[in-house]
Amino acid sequence: MIAIAILLVVAGVSAFIAVYRARAPRTVADVLAKYGPDARARLKPFFDRAKVQYPSKRLALLVFKQEKRVAVWADGHYIRAYPILAASGHAGPKLREGDYQVPEGLYRIEWLNPNSSYHLSMRVSYPNAFDRRMAVRENRTRLGGDIFMHGNAVSIGCVAIGDRAIEELFTLVAETGTSRTKLIIAPNDLRARGAVLYEGAPLWIAELYRTIAAALTEFPLWMESDSTIGVRGMSKVAPR
Repeated sequence: MIAIAILLVVAGVSAFIAVYRARAPRTVADVLAKYGPDARARLKPFFDRAKVQYPSKRLALLVFKQEKRVAVWADGHYIRAYPILAASGHAGPKLREGDYQVPEGLYRIEWLNPNSSYHLSMRVSYPNAFDRRMAVRENRTRLGGDIFMHGNAVSIGCVAIGDRAIEELFTLVAETGTSRTKLIIAPNDLRARGAVLYEGAPLWIAELYRTIAAALTEFPLWMESDSTIGVRGMSKVAPR
């Protein structure tokens, strides 16, 4: 009887631990342990082609809203691009809460969210200093926030790139470091042509687009157009 009682207690404790683990929030380390090996293996051909060591010392994510793509650069070399599967709004910066706009400007990844409703996500540092300064100029107060790059293929004001893509970028940013990751969000690829403007754009938008265009000069467009690249940076090196 004692042995049976001990077995029941052990079984109960094991069940409790299993339930707790299932419900406990996962950590960035948990995500890297689960998805990291496959994500690194998928990224390796691209880093090898660019002759860049993984993880890199510097990382840049270039988001082009009209072209619906995210170009990844590491240590000054083009790595690969991902399609944007969903992003609401139109050309132009985010101005207020509830306008469903994806921001435009020079940002960074503030932190990584391993418990996103959209598989995984990375928080964008909107609003930045420029956003706040323009808001003060125009007496705007409710600027909104909680803008993410995430998995899945649905979005309201965020950038959705699919689950496999966010696993790769989440892993890459985590192992490179958020403090060493740049994020540039542009209305369109300003290296190729002028900005896509829209009716009613704020008067200061020309200043914003000059700033974005200047930041993009660090990443030459021709480096994204070699023979291994499909349509505007969509790599054919490895199937996804």
